Amino acid sequence: MRACFLLAALAALLAAMPAHGQESPYFVTYSHHLEEPGNLEIAAASTIGVPKGNERAYFAPWIELEYGVLGRWTSELYLEGQSTAGQSSIFTGWRWENRVRPLLREHLFNPVLYFEYEDINEADKIQKEIVGHALDFSEPNSEVRREHAREIEGKLILSSQARDWNISENFIVEKILSHDEGVEFGYALGVSRPVANLASPQRCVFCRENFAAGLELYGGLGSTEQF
Repeated sequence: MRACFLLAALAALLAAMPAHGQESPYFVTYSHHLEEPGNLEIAAASTIGVPKGNERAYFAPWIELEYGVLGRWTSELYLEGQSTAGQSSIFTGWRWENRVRPLLREHLFNPVLYFEYEDINEADKIQKEIVGHALDFSEPNSEVRREHAREIEGKLILSSQARDWNISENFIVEKILSHDEGVEFGYALGVSRPVANLASPQRCVFCRENFAAGLELYGGLGSTEQF
């Protein structure tokens, strides 16, 4: 409970701080933009779920530490937690992801290779991506927190820049190492553009060039056991 409270408190603190860097305009989809070499970016985000039926609402914050190792390599560490209404607040685990861009120059399609190792429990609800089948949130935290999952995940990220528009496609493959559930698949598609192209002569937070508009589509494609 303390761990989740600290994550939420740090998220509130970081929300009031100005953000810089190559942060993607998407919630789930990845583009080909990486962090600048030598830069360390600390960010906070959360998933808030209000499920239908008898399932309980939840709040799932996470802290993201992103470092630009090289011009073509970005590494990130995630610390995650969740709080479910009427149950408990818990720390759900961590993830270590790496994105490598083989080609530095701009092309029609800019590929990025993504590798991630996850050490989480089944109570995790941040939903950075969706793979496999529909998620089940009906089991209480007291039960699912005991079920640990070590997973490896790979993504093929393709991203194109057409004038002001970015179009990104992600194909996701995930394998749970701690137990056998086959190989799971997922996808994410995104299209976006900045609201304004020209920067304001004055420094401001709510300038139009600091915002982007777009659409995302993402979901699971089943697994090798059942597509």
